Amino acid sequence: MTTLITVLKGGGRYDATWVARLAGGIRRHAPAFERIVCLTDLPVAVAGVETIPLRHAWSAWWAKMEAFRPGLSTGPTLLCDLDTVLTGPADALAEPGLAAMEDFFHAGRLSSALLRWSGDELASLYTTFAADPDRWMSPGSCGPVPNAVHGDQVVIDHLLRRSGRQPDFIQRLHPGLLDFYDPRRDSHGPVVIFIGAAKPDTATGAVHAAWTRS
Repeated sequence: MTTLITVLKGGGRYDATWVARLAGGIRRHAPAFERIVCLTDLPVAVAGVETIPLRHAWSAWWAKMEAFRPGLSTGPTLLCDLDTVLTGPADALAEPGLAAMEDFFHAGRLSSALLRWSGDELASLYTTFAADPDRWMSPGSCGPVPNAVHGDQVVIDHLLRRSGRQPDFIQRLHPGLLDFYDPRRDSHGPVVIFIGAAKPDTATGAVHAAWTRS
């Protein structure tokens, strides 16, 4: 079964509305995903979305490490950030195979904004992190890296490299599928990625319309 997993951690700008809007975009433009799962510590009830409680009190982006928990999915699984907007056909995201978005700022490094695997293929990421989260959340735990901010994707990239696994990059597998939001133009897609301070709720034009579509 193809599964999309997103993570909603309380205390930030995101709420159930973001889950509903991502799920709506997936149903319209990536129906190959048979199941949508939201891992959260909030009371979320969104039609067509399976809500599963977070087990740990890991703050901010570190909660995304729970997406690799054993037993959450079978078959192709995509971790997808809540601030992703779909404007056109995107079933390619559900294809099998270990893959990730290449980081916008650091060539050759993965971004956890979009990360795909199968079943429990990456369960070791969760078990390793959960065994000593304070260590892995500490800057420098992964040695020298180009990232200015120490976050979940630094740890994911490090642990995968350490295990000899290197995801293919979605941009190479599917040229033209991903598009980074630029407020200077209206047309985007089919999968719109936001970086930095830009977010769907402050976007304009066609992208904002696609995000708010009911």
